[in-house]
Amino acid sequence: QVQLVESGGGLVQAGGTLRLSCVSSGRTFSSRAMGWFRQAPGKEREFVTSISWSGGTTRYADSVKGRFAISRDNTKNTVYLQMNSLQPEDSAVYYCAAARGLLTTTNDKEYDYWGQGTQVTVSS
Repeated sequence: QVQLVESGGGLVQAGGTLRLSCVSSGRTFSSRAMGWFRQAPGKEREFVTSISWSGGTTRYADSVKGRFAISRDNTKNTVYLQMNSLQPEDSAVYYCAAARGLLTTTNDKEYDYWGQGTQVTVSS
């Protein structure tokens, strides 16, 4: 069983930065790709970014490319999401997820475990 706990969300002004963290329990963290998704009120959950098991490959949604960066530390069972140049449209609940496989994926059905989410609010 894997448990994921996110932290680092909050309220920030447009143009600001936040860094989200997600700590994983269990022994399979380093053998899973990890991802971040987000869901804004009234909208479907959407893919944000994913990182392979080794950290060697990353994938981003076009809407965050160049502004967000995902990374991981397998010694700490932690994945990070650095968010720069935040905009009001980035406001959402951000979820960390652990994939079934080793490689990056944008498909939420390929993720087995999900965190409880952390709220990010960007004011204009």
